[in-house]
Amino acid sequence: MRAVVFERYGEPAEVREVADPRPPAAGVVVRVEATGLCRSDWHGWMGHDPDIVLPHVPGHELAGVVEAVGSGVANWRVGDRVTAPFVCACGSCAECAAGDHQVCRRQTQPGFTHWGSFAEYVALDHADVNLVAVPGELSYATAAGLGCRFATAFRAVVGQGRVAAGEWVAVHGCGGVGLSAVMIAAAAGARVVAVDTAPEALELARRFGAAHCVDAAAVDTAAAVRELTGGGAHLSLDALGSPATAAASVGGLRRRGRHVQVGLLPAAAGGTVLPMERVIGWELEILGSHGMAAHAYPPMMELVRSGVLRPDLLVTSTIDLDAAPAALAAMGTAPGRGVTIILPRAGQDPEATA
Repeated sequence: MRAVVFERYGEPAEVREVADPRPPAAGVVVRVEATGLCRSDWHGWMGHDPDIVLPHVPGHELAGVVEAVGSGVANWRVGDRVTAPFVCACGSCAECAAGDHQVCRRQTQPGFTHWGSFAEYVALDHADVNLVAVPGELSYATAAGLGCRFATAFRAVVGQGRVAAGEWVAVHGCGGVGLSAVMIAAAAGARVVAVDTAPEALELARRFGAAHCVDAAAVDTAAAVRELTGGGAHLSLDALGSPATAAASVGGLRRRGRHVQVGLLPAAAGGTVLPMERVIGWELEILGSHGMAAHAYPPMMELVRSGVLRPDLLVTSTIDLDAAPAALAAMGTAPGRGVTIILPRAGQDPEATA
């Protein structure tokens, strides 16, 4: 198969022929019809993820068709249309027994713990626990973005963030995760303040329901959020992942507000400093959010199917596999403009539903 491969961190990846994957006994091989280009892939390429072993194939947001099935798989057949969360759970540890598959202690992650979906095929383990059926009316391009950015945002806003109608929600960083969070919070009846430095990203946030947009390059964002919301956001998310955005998210909360950290924060000199005196004095909640388990998808999928949520609108560009290495490298400097989807096989239709 053809796949995007990098041999060294931070150095150009290339498209080359590699061996086709084989299904684990409890897993499947999926023919990749679409895969998302995510900032987490850039973090992996830069060497920020300790699970990666070189040489490596990135990619963790995917949708496609089951191509081969392991001997221990009971619920899936060749030809099934599927997607999967980026955290693939084992299904048998204590966390999985409690339903918390997104923090499984033996989790695997395509594109991190093993070769990922910037390829024509990808192997996924524990298929009966992790695969999610893709409805026939949902395009592969739309379904690919659900496994990381949209599902992650859904759980961050609805599950961890406990959003309620009428609340103020601040979203710091309007890339794929942030724009998904804007759309989900607005659909839940919240009033959203979107924060970014890119005019294009803020325009998309406004289109997806943001009541106010803040240019982080021009103002003190925490102060701006407090002013726009009459005292601070009830819920705030750092969807980018930087010391500055994390601190601004906490600083923009009202008393007893909730901060959800979604964006990855790689280790850096000085680390991330949060205003802990405010966290204590105002009884703020600091929460993490790490994807969403496959078994939790149905409520989100029903909102997508009914048209209440429109993740298809987040897809702003599609590229072929040959363009993926340059697009991956550009994520370190390019501003967010929605979701880019990679179509690994020549001649694919991004709107295809069958």
